[in-house]
Amino acid sequence: MTIFHAILLAIIEGLTEFLPISSTGHMIIGSSLMGIATDPFTKMFTVAIQLGAILSVLVLYWRRFFPKGKTLKELLPFYFKLLVAFIPAGVLGLLLNDYIDALLERVDVVGYMLVAGGVFFLFVDNIFRESENAPDREITFPTAWKIGFFQIISLVPGVSRSAATIIGGLAQKLNKKSAAEFSFFLAVPTMFAATGYKILKFYIGGGTFGSHEITLLAVGNIVAFLVAILAIKSFVTFLTRHGFKLFGYYRIAAGALILILYYLGVGLTVV
Repeated sequence: MTIFHAILLAIIEGLTEFLPISSTGHMIIGSSLMGIATDPFTKMFTVAIQLGAILSVLVLYWRRFFPKGKTLKELLPFYFKLLVAFIPAGVLGLLLNDYIDALLERVDVVGYMLVAGGVFFLFVDNIFRESENAPDREITFPTAWKIGFFQIISLVPGVSRSAATIIGGLAQKLNKKSAAEFSFFLAVPTMFAATGYKILKFYIGGGTFGSHEITLLAVGNIVAFLVAILAIKSFVTFLTRHGFKLFGYYRIAAGALILILYYLGVGLTVV
């Protein structure tokens, strides 16, 4: 992997991590087109640069994570709700890690999931229309737990973690803004755990972190951080004004193109 590869993948990560279009799926496609998808470091890198995206959430919403004047006791319910929402996908992801890793190498799975999710997105705004004008409200522990089960769906590449958790929030009658923001918050423990596990697995498996690898990770995280900040700020406004339909059309088009290229054997292969 070169610096150029690292920057491109980091831009993809920053743009897609918090949009409902599957960052994992896009990075699988991106690394495949670059011809570096089979490299163990690349597989670790595409997860590790999520740390930059995590930092963007903490910077943009630092008042929610570290509100001024609140004691640790007062903050614990917020943190525990994130933990409760993280548990379902965290446990299942650990138990099914090998199976999930195999799916992460399936370009065709990404294509099918993008199309399927895109078709669903064409109808999401109508399905959850009653949540359109719902007031902002405090998320309860049962609500957090239920959203956590929606996150399980995102273990399949191409589904999108943000899509699954936002839909989960809407299903619990949150408005789009509240559902999207909780999805961002939930990304922090989820992505931190996934990143730590993937780096540890890479190291235990014999991977090394020389100056080149450290430079790539540093550049990747910085770029992902900067791009993710712009993506988050734009997404909440766009979602509340325009809904999911445009994302649905994008997913269908992207998924269809991926499947066409895959079955024609042009550039995309199962690695």
